[in-house]
Amino acid sequence: MTIEIGDKIPCATLKFIGADGVTSVEVSEYFSNKKIVLFSVPGAFTPTCSAKHLPGFVEYTSDILGKGIDEIICISVNDPFVMNAWEKDQNSKGKVTLLADGNGEFTDALGLSFDGSGFGLGKRGQRFAMIINNGVVSYLAIEEAGAFDVSSAESILKVLD
Repeated sequence: MTIEIGDKIPCATLKFIGADGVTSVEVSEYFSNKKIVLFSVPGAFTPTCSAKHLPGFVEYTSDILGKGIDEIICISVNDPFVMNAWEKDQNSKGKVTLLADGNGEFTDALGLSFDGSGFGLGKRGQRFAMIINNGVVSYLAIEEAGAFDVSSAESILKVLD
């Protein structure tokens, strides 16, 4: 079942590379008492994700944060080492927090995974964006397969106006 507006974010652990190596983030704790824009990409270093999706949020960081958002988070079903390399490649540190959902457990719990095995991609997360207020989804936009429109930084800015 796919998560819906008004639902609480499921408990899960995401990871990132911190000063002490691989660090875990307990989503339910991390998202509490914050207003977050969370977006998902099918894969780090993939064409649309690297050319448009993440760069848009990097470009509009100040505008989005200026609308009362505490943090912008990007997740992908990739390992934390890949996400760390992508963060460096995209110069997103300090603007967009990149968190790895290595086994896709969080994405599965959201009901937003898909099987990309036919393309040699394995299990992946759908492209989507949501606004989470104190752990509860207040906005959700899921892209149609192959599309990039409703989950862009520009689309999120329109919702926040």
